[in-house]
Amino acid sequence: MEDRFKRILIIGCGGSGKSKLAEQLHQKLNLSIIHLDQHYWKPNWVESQKGDWELTVNRLIQAPEWIMDGNYGGTMDLRIERADTIIFLYFPTITCIYRVVKRTIKYWGKTRPSMPRDCPERLNLEFLHYVQLYNRTRASSILDKLKKIEKEKNIFILRNDKDVKNFLIKT
Repeated sequence: MEDRFKRILIIGCGGSGKSKLAEQLHQKLNLSIIHLDQHYWKPNWVESQKGDWELTVNRLIQAPEWIMDGNYGGTMDLRIERADTIIFLYFPTITCIYRVVKRTIKYWGKTRPSMPRDCPERLNLEFLHYVQLYNRTRASSILDKLKKIEKEKNIFILRNDKDVKNFLIKT
């Protein structure tokens, strides 16, 4: 990958494969991974306070190199500004729902590797609803944002596993 690909932001719906792609890129590029969920959630699924979260994100993005995965719309502009590469996993809703259910079953009562300690996997209907509506309520504004910066940043919109596989081959 070119030298300028040093701060890679991966965004997309829950279940689209952000953390998995971050791990795969880490293996290829040896850049550190920042799973935003590990910094946002406190034990027992307690959310960070807004001001604290913004300070945390500002601190994290200052690193010279990283692969960062996560959405968190309130700080997305900060992360996009600092990133040189943005990957939007724009997967079909049904794929994302299937994967969320699959990982819930796989990790039930355990903590996924990309999550902080003491946040065991659970069935969260509010999150499933978010996933169900993501492409209808959030994707178009993200695509608009990315369109505005496509000449300044490396933008990749990957729509399925084949796109991800081809991207990794070229990386």
